[in-house]
Amino acid sequence: MTPSFKNDTDELRSFDFELRALENEENGSFLEGVPIVFERETDLGCYTEVISRAALDKCDLKDVRFLINHNTDMTPLARSRNNNKNSTMQMEIKDDGMHIRVNLDTENNSDAKNLYSAVKRGDVSGMSFMFSVRGDKWDGIDTDKPKRTITDISRIYEVSAVTFPAYEETSINARSSMALDRARKELESARAKEEAAREEKRKALLTIEERERSLKLLELENLI
Repeated sequence: MTPSFKNDTDELRSFDFELRALENEENGSFLEGVPIVFERETDLGCYTEVISRAALDKCDLKDVRFLINHNTDMTPLARSRNNNKNSTMQMEIKDDGMHIRVNLDTENNSDAKNLYSAVKRGDVSGMSFMFSVRGDKWDGIDTDKPKRTITDISRIYEVSAVTFPAYEETSINARSSMALDRARKELESARAKEEAAREEKRKALLTIEERERSLKLLELENLI
């Protein structure tokens, strides 16, 4: 399912990594994984990207849903409200990234039961998250392969278990291209403003020089 983006700053990242299906007396059937990894360079096609360790310091985690394949029409399988201890999805920021634990109601929810089984069998191992970026920096933006460092994620909307992580590359690459195009336009605009400011300064200096020359001519004429 194609994710529903709310605005131009919304982005999507998908990874195929170890998503574990576990069970204990305290949490029942649950999933564990790390959907956001810090300081790991990822090739997004048009550029490489790193999420900095401080990117989630001011992130809005007040209401995050856990879905399957970004299907916002389905009932969420879990939800984090202010990340409190009663939430069915727990998020913990550690040195290496954001860890999650998703408590699934496998007894009363067939989607939860099917997902738990698929993860346990290894049929589903991919996860994806939708987020908005508030701050980033670019290195080598004029090169064929710039590097982007995300320094500030403003909000995480949802985390999804995804059946085909690679299938999402089309959406991810399209949004990534938008981010790169936006950054390059901002750079071009900043350069244009700097050039305009330099031109104004040059004109002002020329005006001053012309006035000084005129004054010198008047002084010479008065001497004569």
